[in-house]
Amino acid sequence: MSSQNPISRRSFLSFSGLGAAALLTGCASYGPSNPSITPIAARPGFPDGGSAELDAMYGQVVDNGYVIPAIPYKRINPRFYRQRVIDPTGEAPGTIVVDTPSRFLYLVEPGGSAMRYGVGIGREGFAWQGTGVIQWRQKWPKWTPPNEMIARQPELAKYSSANGGMPPGLMNPLGARALYIFQNGKDTLYRLHGSPEWNSIGKAVSSGCVRLMNQDIIDLYDRVPNKARIMVRQ
Repeated sequence: MSSQNPISRRSFLSFSGLGAAALLTGCASYGPSNPSITPIAARPGFPDGGSAELDAMYGQVVDNGYVIPAIPYKRINPRFYRQRVIDPTGEAPGTIVVDTPSRFLYLVEPGGSAMRYGVGIGREGFAWQGTGVIQWRQKWPKWTPPNEMIARQPELAKYSSANGGMPPGLMNPLGARALYIFQNGKDTLYRLHGSPEWNSIGKAVSSGCVRLMNQDIIDLYDRVPNKARIMVRQ
């Protein structure tokens, strides 16, 4: 699979600071949970648009006692499939670079390549940008909406920190994994996380965080080095 939309090193170095107050982020969805999807054209050599590689990549996964359903990847634009590409960022190996305009996340590898993942991002007004560190990571995390989100959506009060948050599970907004972004030693409240809503990949629907398909966040989680540097371009 080939790289698309190359990004210049200059473009990634042209941003800094926080794009929006981190307290606004909560990593939940906004908008319809099942937007209209148009099936993609069949892939060459596979009349139904599939392949054995993709069947394995996005098939059903049993993880920590949870059965993650297979993703109907034929209904997702193939540009958002997980794939190894020529690194367009110029950053050091081990760095995560999120290109929010293109809806891609890159994990830079040695030797000039990068693993690229399709992502969903925060809707306008709730996105974060800047540089930070993946200070903490969690398998099947709890989800605790911030007070500001609860004020906007009172029905989420049952998941407040006082009530212990939302337990892990297939419908938890943080999905199978969460990577927590810190900046200057402080939690930004901004996450890279899984999501059961595969149809949100490539869209701007969340409350600020970067979401990946659960199968992809598991793959990313296993590849990311400790204390990885992360750059988010808005």
